[in-house]
Amino acid sequence: MVDQTTQNDRSSFITILAWILIVMSGFAAFISILQNIMIHTLFPADQMQAAIASTKNSPNIPWFVEFMFNYFRWFVGAFLLLSLSTLVSAIGLLKRKNWARIVFISLMGFGIFWNVGGLLLQQTMFSWMREMHTSAPAGFPSEFESMATIMMIFSVVMAIGLSILCGWIMKRLLSPAIRQEFLQALQ
Repeated sequence: MVDQTTQNDRSSFITILAWILIVMSGFAAFISILQNIMIHTLFPADQMQAAIASTKNSPNIPWFVEFMFNYFRWFVGAFLLLSLSTLVSAIGLLKRKNWARIVFISLMGFGIFWNVGGLLLQQTMFSWMREMHTSAPAGFPSEFESMATIMMIFSVVMAIGLSILCGWIMKRLLSPAIRQEFLQALQ
């Protein structure tokens, strides 16, 4: 029988957060499994290597684009591992496991780093793409600039919003009340 005082001490923040993360990471894991199946069955390794070799002829290709092409299968596999780890940790968070709280604090810190890093990589990518369209038809450069500006503004707003959300979740998971809730679950 479950002790009523233990049940009443559980914060709704953790329960709601855990369920949101379970649904989102479960969906991400499902999509990632499908991506891995597709990458490993529809894109044979030799064809991927040929595509990678063709990028070496592109002028001034950013280092991270070449890196991602070289290790594309690794990135897809890493996303699957991240999704599955998040799912397992979200279930642990729901069960008030302290290791899951620590994992999510780390994941939120990684999320902030990922958002800021993504903005820097996006800016590098747009700079490279601006150089590529010098031989494009008339009017294309101005349309590209408009699109790039809109995408950059949207990306900055999203990165700031997601970073603030990750920081807020980290702060809540580090709070004394939440920490105490998880430590009581250990007893």
